[in-house]
Amino acid sequence: MESEQVRGSVDQGDVTRANSLARSVFSDIADKWSLLVVNVLGDRTLRFTELHRSIEGVSHKMLTQTLRRLERNGLVERTVHPVVPPQVDYRLTEAGRDLRDTVNGLCGWARRHLDVIEEARRLHG
Repeated sequence: MESEQVRGSVDQGDVTRANSLARSVFSDIADKWSLLVVNVLGDRTLRFTELHRSIEGVSHKMLTQTLRRLERNGLVERTVHPVVPPQVDYRLTEAGRDLRDTVNGLCGWARRHLDVIEEARRLHG
């Protein structure tokens, strides 16, 4: 198994440690809305309303919170254009695009194993 280099202290890169930065980041991105935002943005720049329309079931408030969290973690870049009414665009940063590759892998995994998951859920009620 190949190991990756971790910047900063090893403790900060350990997701099993309760107070590590890695666990905090993992917690911020490992939810359905964050993963969907990363997936929908892809290589595009979208306005808030375009994002909102593209993600079925997300509330305005939840999308706002998710985008702020992704921006705080350096995964989404927010650009405010000085026009009336205000126009705000969102796009993935380099780190966000790298995360998108992982998200796409998870999406592919889900598609490949839907039959198994469906059967397991049926058996376990």
